[in-house]
Amino acid sequence: YEKESVLTGKVVSALIYPMVVIGLFIVVAIVMVVVVFPQIGPIFEESGVQLPFFAGFLVAAANFVGSWWPALLVVVIAAVIIALDYLQTQEGRAFWDDLKVRLPIFNRIYVPLSISRFANASSVLLNGGVPVSQAMEIVSHTVDNIFYQDLIHEAAEAVRRGESLSQALAKHPDYFPELVPQMLVIGENTGQLGKVFVRLANFYNREADSVIGNLVDLIQPMLMIGIGILVAALFASILIPLYQLTSSIQ
Repeated sequence: YEKESVLTGKVVSALIYPMVVIGLFIVVAIVMVVVVFPQIGPIFEESGVQLPFFAGFLVAAANFVGSWWPALLVVVIAAVIIALDYLQTQEGRAFWDDLKVRLPIFNRIYVPLSISRFANASSVLLNGGVPVSQAMEIVSHTVDNIFYQDLIHEAAEAVRRGESLSQALAKHPDYFPELVPQMLVIGENTGQLGKVFVRLANFYNREADSVIGNLVDLIQPMLMIGIGILVAALFASILIPLYQLTSSIQ
């Protein structure tokens, strides 16, 4: 938990400045759409100046929002309430837990952290003399993902039936990468399963830390470039039509 807290803090601190800039951009965009474009739209219509696609889209959006904003507000609030209520259900939680494992970038962080927690708890129990099947049952309650809980519980049942832990986990490569059962085979053959879990925990801790470090280094410049493009498009949607309007008047 301490390790995850440090990693989370690193990501949050890296996102503070970009989030502030994005928030300011959203405020400016709302003011432009709600206040500015409804004022200048009729001018261009009367002058017969053809608006660029993006500017025309913003004008249409401004008119739509201005006419239907109470209904849109109700729809947004209702959608948020429904989504939050759905995520509190068993089905909604299962959907969210599965999404965390399958999202292309997010899973590069979430899977290593989950395996690290699983390996840390397993090493403590096994080095303390707890049998493998009982240790897996206990560990299944330490992870916060329904699918990991079920898979680790199934692994415990497989061990009771005489199957090895490595074989049980190798059936689920999306949740337990190939390295995990391979390392566990070594631990089972040498009688050092607890020490192997320590190695796995350290490895996946470093992997998660490395991925987060790389993402932190990339997130800020990528967000700033994206925001710059959006700001340029927003102001170009005003300046280009104004230039065309002044040119037509001359």
